[in-house]
Order: sequence, then C-alpha cells, then structure tokens
Amino acid sequence: MRVLILGGGFGGVYTAVHLEKLLKREIAAGEVELSLVSREDYMVFQPMLPEVISGSIGIVETITPIRRMCPRTSLYTRVIEKIDVEKKRVWAGAGFGARGCDLGFDHLVIALGNVTSFAGQPGLAEHALPFKYLGDALNLRNRIIHTLEEADIETDPAIRRALLTFVVAGGGFSGVEAVAELNDFVSRVAKNFRSLKRQEMRVVLLHAGGLILPELPKSLAEFAQRLLARRGVELRLNTRLAGATAEGALLDNGERIPTRTLVSTVPSAPNPLVTTLPCKMERGRIVVNGHLEVPDRPGVWAIGDCAWIRDAKTGEQCPPTAQHAIREARCAAENIAASIRGGTKKTFSFQALGKLGSLGHRSAVAEVLGVKVSGFLAWFLWRTIYLMKLPGLDRKLRVATDWTLDLILPPDIVQLKTEKSIGIRREHFEPGEIIVREGDRGDWLYIIADGEVEVVRRVEDGHQILGCLGRGECFGEIALISDTPRTATVRSKTGVNVLAVDRDAFHTLFASLPPLRGFFEQLIEERVGGAPTPGADR
Repeated sequence: MRVLILGGGFGGVYTAVHLEKLLKREIAAGEVELSLVSREDYMVFQPMLPEVISGSIGIVETITPIRRMCPRTSLYTRVIEKIDVEKKRVWAGAGFGARGCDLGFDHLVIALGNVTSFAGQPGLAEHALPFKYLGDALNLRNRIIHTLEEADIETDPAIRRALLTFVVAGGGFSGVEAVAELNDFVSRVAKNFRSLKRQEMRVVLLHAGGLILPELPKSLAEFAQRLLARRGVELRLNTRLAGATAEGALLDNGERIPTRTLVSTVPSAPNPLVTTLPCKMERGRIVVNGHLEVPDRPGVWAIGDCAWIRDAKTGEQCPPTAQHAIREARCAAENIAASIRGGTKKTFSFQALGKLGSLGHRSAVAEVLGVKVSGFLAWFLWRTIYLMKLPGLDRKLRVATDWTLDLILPPDIVQLKTEKSIGIRREHFEPGEIIVREGDRGDWLYIIADGEVEVVRRVEDGHQILGCLGRGECFGEIALISDTPRTATVRSKTGVNVLAVDRDAFHTLFASLPPLRGFFEQLIEERVGGAPTPGADR
C-alpha cells in the first residue's frame, strides 16, 4: 500500500510523523510504503523566522531535517511537475545528476500550501522582498546590512535617505513581527557605523486596514500599534502597496516612498499545481469533506493552506495556521490508517488554543484560552510556547542558548553574500525615472519589454532629447562594447519593463554568436556614425 505525501510544511511532515506511529507494524513488515516529496529536505518553523532578521537565533535553528522527523519515510527532494489523480501518478522533476521520478500511489495527501504571488502589482516581482521562506529571511537580513554599509559612506542626502528607509507591507502577524525585528535590529546596530544615527533611519509599516493585527482582539491590536509607534515605527494605515521600482515603493494613493528595502508579506496565491487538479475548488483551494478526503476521489486527501476545510462542529472555515495544519495532519493520518485497516474514519474539528505575536525587544501580545496578555509576560509566553513546539531536542537547546546569549552579546552585523551573480534580470520603472545616467560606467544592456523611454543629453542650456525607444528596442550597448562612460541619460517616458543583461553575460553572447555581434556592430554604426537616430549616444 503506497502512501504519497506532497509538501514539506507542517501539514505534510506531521502527516508522515503520525502515519509512522500509527502504521509502525505495517511499515516494518513492508506492507505499507510512505513517501514524501518536498523541494527542501527540512521543515521551517515559521513562527521563529522573523528572529533570523535580527540574528536573535541562528539561521539553521528555525529548520528541522525531515529525515530525522520521519526516519521511516522515503524523502524525494524534488520539484513536483504534474499530479494525475485519475491514473494515480505524480511526476517529480530531475534532481542533481539524476532523472525524473514517476511515483505511484494508493493514498495521496496534498499539502502544498500557498505560494508568493505579486500578480497585478507592477514591479513587486522584480524589486520587493518576499518573507515566507528561510531564504527570504536571510536575503532580508543581508539587504539590511548591505544598505547600512552603503549609507555609511554615501554623501548624496537623497540616496542616503532612501538607503535608510525600510518599508514592510502587511499588518498581519508576519508583517508586524518582521517590522518589529527589523526596527530592533537597525536600532541596535546603528552605533557600529561611524556616520549613521538612529534618528536618520525610517521604518515604515503599510497596512490596508485601520488597525494592525486584525486576527487579535481590538485592545491587543491597539496596544501593539502604540508600542510600535513609540519605538519609532511609522504606521501607514488604510494604505496599500500598489507597486515598486528599484528606487521606491508605490502606494495606492499615488505617493512614492524612496527606499532600497521593500518587504511584502501580503500576497499569496494558490499553488499552481493545485489549481490544475480536476477537483472541486473554492477560492483556489481543494474542497474536502469532513474526513479531509476529496469528494469523488477515494484515496486523495488535502490539508493545510491548499485545502478548503470546514470544522465539523461549527461549520466555519478553518484558518490557514500551523495549529490547524498539525491537527489536520493527525486527523488525515488516522483516517488513512483506518482506510487501510478497515476502521472508522473521524471528522475534523479543532478550535485554536490561542494566538501570539512578537513585537520585538521583550514585548508581545497574546490571547491564550480567551485570556488577553500583553507586554513582557506575553513575550515570555511566546518564547516558552514556541520553544516547546519547536521539533527536536537539539533545536530547542540551540535556540535557548541563542536567546540567552542574545541578552548579553551585541548583534552580529556580518553580511553573508551567498547569491550568485545574475546575468539577466527584470526591472520595472515608473514614468520619469532614470534608468541609466550620463557619465556612469556601462554595466548593463537593457531590452525594452514594454513601454517607452527617452534618450536625453546634457547641453549648455539644459537637456536635449535625442529620441525615444519602444518595445523590442535596446540601449546601453555602446558603453558596454567601448568600455567608456555613458554619453546620454535614458529615462522612462511611461511605465517600463525591461530585461537587463549584465556585462559578463553580454560579452559572452557578443563573442560567441556572430549574428548577434553583427547586429550590434551595425546598430552602433547607425547610432554613432550616421545621422542622429532614436537612442543615439548611449
């Protein structure tokens, strides 16, 4: 009997954990085979992820190896390409030096969760930092340290202000905890930089509603709001993030906040794999019955954020929280075991025991079993409860040690540059923004995907517009090939999306592809040697 689990989050991993306990005898006898497919070989403990930003705990302390949690489960660290519930097959992509996998199943547990989506918000995919996974927390921490390093030596006041402005979009638990840790971190490390002062730093929280933390009672949300404001966080309520550029956050009221660090915790969308399944859907989520089984699909189960689940007692929709995912995993495991052994299935019902949110610097808000707590006591509860829930004794000891040392040692300000150089990237610009500046070194070739730009050169009495470029045209090649400073400025005339190719990638293509080399040589000859044409002198 093959049980296949898709997803390495709370729902998927805890389903495997419970099935190993319930079907221990069958697994040992080879009668049941458990398999789990996950992109990573670890499970992230999401509630502690914001503390990675400030370095209160180490990077790996928030993760637990799946193999240790589920030693009797075969783990496939692959990307799922296709799910066929009719033929009961799942295809996973090829791994490192290996071929793809074709996995069959008798029982399938779908626990794929949601994915980050910036659809409909121009520039966010290119310039906003998501905050959902471990890599996101590390990238954000690196970005913060990088901008502080740059601001410390920057002499232009406008650029310096943008570097020292940090914007977080989303007033739910993720956004509030992220902005609280970010604010604490920049406040504590400012003294390590010779030219920086805490008063120069601006931390902004954008929230579409009138009160942050809408999941909590009004009194706790108001406490959190007052505390963050007192600690220097600028709260922008009833304000939505509408888009982004490389140099700023665009708000729905037309305002632009100059910043180099924009974090978005709001957008999420159903997993694309889920939306393709021939199952009944509700708002992009798989509808299941009271046993967490997909109707008319025997042996197919869905739990977690990707499932539309109603509580068997109250009839209310179950929220996408870790508490519910863990209980749903237990219920699904018990029902799968019952199906295999011929037992009675259980219906799912669970009421949250409480909600907790950290506000940084030994403060938090909590509602536990109906009791409202705030301040230091709530912070103590937050740490105690989540430390108990953290999987693995080794992780508990590591986190407890980190928390203790964090009380007496200064925060680390080392930037870990783990990213590889990017040869091609997408960028978005709003009307009037400068893309390349006259006199700068040419490091990028730009290809216009849509929109228009104008080419401008400085003259004695101001600026001269040399021409306009539109979709499919490129600029920046002269400075790249000749290795000279740019001789004109290019600025966006409308909203513009471009593909940017860096110097190394461009020269590799230029040297290796004769037709491409011939095209650019002819283009440069027209723009430099002939009559003035749109886009000349760049």
